[in-house]
Amino acid sequence: MSPIPMTIQGAEALRVELHELKSVKRPVIIQAIAEARAHGDLKENAEYHAAREQQGFCEGRIQDIEGKLSNVQIIDISKMPNNGKVIFGATVSILNLVTEEEVTYRIVGDDEADIKNNLISVNSPIARGLIGKSVDDVANITTPKGVVEFEIINVKYI
Repeated sequence: MSPIPMTIQGAEALRVELHELKSVKRPVIIQAIAEARAHGDLKENAEYHAAREQQGFCEGRIQDIEGKLSNVQIIDISKMPNNGKVIFGATVSILNLVTEEEVTYRIVGDDEADIKNNLISVNSPIARGLIGKSVDDVANITTPKGVVEFEIINVKYI
């Protein structure tokens, strides 16, 4: 399996979630299954089936996180010299040349992406259009509304 790029914060967030699933949620689900079994007939026991479904989701997420963490490639951009190029982990300020709207994004791994917090996936169309460009370059990015021109105003490695 190929390495999964991730920031330090993203890897730590996955470790915290994994710890939460294993030490808090898993025991609660096991207890719920035990209580539901005590009620008798399992065929018509909705609590038992709900707890088993939760268990399946929890175990699946644990496996997913463990798989990602075993293949993670942590990239600490703060230790790299800032040459003004847009790379994974960079915080990029761009200006929409049509609307004059300025926005700042941080390019992160797929699991860390959160558009509400201006964290975009390295595999998103905007990030793919920006990677490799430098300050003052213009990037033509295909969006659902068509091609949009963005000028790169600032690139930070934080």
